[in-house]
Amino acid sequence: MKELNWAIIGPGQIASEFAQTLHANGRKIYGVGSRSLERAQAFADKNYIEKAYGSYDEMLNDPAIDVIYLATPHSNHYGYLIKCLENGKHVLCEKAITVSSRQLDPVVRFAKEKNLIVAEAMTIYHMPLYQKLKEIVDSGVIGEVKMVQVSFGSLKPYDVNGRFFNMNLAGGALLDIGTYALSFTRFFLTSQPTEVLTTVKPFETGVDEQSGIILKNPDDQMAVIALTMRAKLPKRGIVTGDKAYITVDNFPRADKATITYPDGRTETIEAGNTAEAMVYEYDYMNAVVNGELEEKTLPLTEGVMKIMTDVRDQWGIRYPFE
Repeated sequence: MKELNWAIIGPGQIASEFAQTLHANGRKIYGVGSRSLERAQAFADKNYIEKAYGSYDEMLNDPAIDVIYLATPHSNHYGYLIKCLENGKHVLCEKAITVSSRQLDPVVRFAKEKNLIVAEAMTIYHMPLYQKLKEIVDSGVIGEVKMVQVSFGSLKPYDVNGRFFNMNLAGGALLDIGTYALSFTRFFLTSQPTEVLTTVKPFETGVDEQSGIILKNPDDQMAVIALTMRAKLPKRGIVTGDKAYITVDNFPRADKATITYPDGRTETIEAGNTAEAMVYEYDYMNAVVNGELEEKTLPLTEGVMKIMTDVRDQWGIRYPFE
């Protein structure tokens, strides 16, 4: 496999975790850009990165760079995605990949025109546990999938100017944690939901504080999702079949699940390592760009974004920059 040179846009906390995790597992990041060389160099020194760039344009113009890890706030993803593609770079983009299908659709078209790979850094699509669970579900162990149930509650300290609560930064529970819940849901449903019911309680800033979402697809499978940013809820996903059900706790980076049968018997399924979640994303992207794997996650990402766009349209929540 050809060794690809990676670079980071958005040298913040999540990008630092990415670089540190890769370094600890024998991988590396080649470059990092920032609006100031001083900040980029400080981040590079801290995170075992070879080269620092004093602007994103300088970095994107470097022909040595193959892949960009995009880790800015999601309100900025669309513009950077287009710029990366214009400069011939493949992109692994943090979630949510954009704020709506109205942004994602042209990105996908442009990537195809340029013959470049764009993928979302959605852990659920890359953790080994989920590949194993998909094989179990497809084998009929839990029977025919009837319903998916997901809850995710994160108690964020209330800050009217903070990213999570700011309309100008596309704040709210849906794009921050709902993307995990809906990615889990879509991963196990056999087709894209076509019926979407939802209700929301907004913050005073206008972003969504908590919500309930009910989905149904043409295969008569249903999903029920509960989200909140002002109370703790278990990060729990349940996939129910007519022979058994699967429970995945702490589902975004899970490496363990439980199958429960009607007679009360349980079976533990284990695969992968939670601590290596970002390594799986990095290795997947390398394999796809090198032509060793077919990219299959983007249609799921597009499906999730369609749901989130529909949900937010029903709520009547539009960000000022849309």
